[in-house]
Amino acid sequence: MATGPRSGPPDRPPGSAPDITHHKKRYGERLALLGLGGSAALSVGITIAIVVALVRPSIDFFREVSFSEFLTGTRWAPTFADADFGVLPLITGTLWTTFIGLTIAVPLGLGAAIYLSEYAHDRVRKILKPVLEILAGIPSVVYGYFALYFVAPVLLKDLLNLEVGTFSVLAAGLVLGVMIIPTVASLSEDAMSAVPQALRQGSYALGANRMRTTLRVVFPAAISGITASIVLGLSRAVGETMIVALAAGTRAQIVTAPTGNGQTMTGFIAQTATGESSPGSLTYNTLFAVGLLLFVITLIINLIAASIVRRIREVY
Repeated sequence: MATGPRSGPPDRPPGSAPDITHHKKRYGERLALLGLGGSAALSVGITIAIVVALVRPSIDFFREVSFSEFLTGTRWAPTFADADFGVLPLITGTLWTTFIGLTIAVPLGLGAAIYLSEYAHDRVRKILKPVLEILAGIPSVVYGYFALYFVAPVLLKDLLNLEVGTFSVLAAGLVLGVMIIPTVASLSEDAMSAVPQALRQGSYALGANRMRTTLRVVFPAAISGITASIVLGLSRAVGETMIVALAAGTRAQIVTAPTGNGQTMTGFIAQTATGESSPGSLTYNTLFAVGLLLFVITLIINLIAASIVRRIREVY
């Protein structure tokens, strides 16, 4: 039976691949690609602008103060008549509050992540995780007043009978740790939930219980994401301002015990950047020198963390 000519593309030789080089132009994808590229370029540009804004006044500062005096000096009094510019007191205060904060946030955050990922039912997880993340949305100034009016006088003095003053790096560090818990818990829980279920089933098939499976299989498999969450919490602790400005104290001294008070780098910036320092003065440029040091410390932390994550990352 004769048929008319067929319409459409000609027949391909047997075994040949279809031609996919010619396709309809998708302008929406191009616009999305341009938008994503523009977002990445904007982020890089903002970072470069921040560095430039910090470096220029810092150069003027180091023309009057030697770099060695700035890093190794033990007295910080930039606004006094007999000014000294040793930043070590600010560094020790920052290290104390960061260490105490991580001591609280890491075990509690990882414990919450393990429970939400491995033990909690779906209904419980849907309730607890948003409630936990509410802590991340509370303004840091509220945390600061909580540390000042409850943690220091009630928790540390009355309940624990510790000899602390109104201001202490211990009170600031404890509340700082509470603020970081949602960051560590949420990101760690996401990393543990992303571990393939087949790894858990294989562990159960070998006779391991849930706790052993969690600690020996799931936790090592999600270690790169867990490390990233701890580093993000560390960076946030180093850069936090209002909690340490309100609760740690304003006296710049080398802190030797957590019950003492001391000033952090961000606390100094918050206290001094009030508009009283005239632009171009040495006190004004001190703000940028401390800010640049804080930026460098954060950058080094992120570079080290990125290197560690690349080495221990698992791909499934």
